[in-house]
Amino acid sequence: MWETLPNWFWIIFYLFLLATLGIAIFCLVKSKMKNLSIIAIVFALTVPIVSLINSMERAEGMNELDYLIHKLQQGAIWSVFVTTGYSFLIFNSLVDCISY
Repeated sequence: MWETLPNWFWIIFYLFLLATLGIAIFCLVKSKMKNLSIIAIVFALTVPIVSLINSMERAEGMNELDYLIHKLQQGAIWSVFVTTGYSFLIFNSLVDCISY
């Protein structure tokens, strides 16, 4: 059986994604920061899917974060995309929190 991150991590992770997606849709409807909102929506929908699909290839005894870091060190394109996407979502969420 594969190792995975603890349940509390996944709860926080999916709540963060849902909150980010909700804030981005709200900003898009209110015509605030349209470009950043569209990018945030695209990343919030695609990054978890790309991460999930590629994490299925991980070796036994390695969790998702370990595998992402391992592939990032190897220069895998998907890991760069996922890391960039998560970084953007975190940055964008902080900017949204500060601007309100």
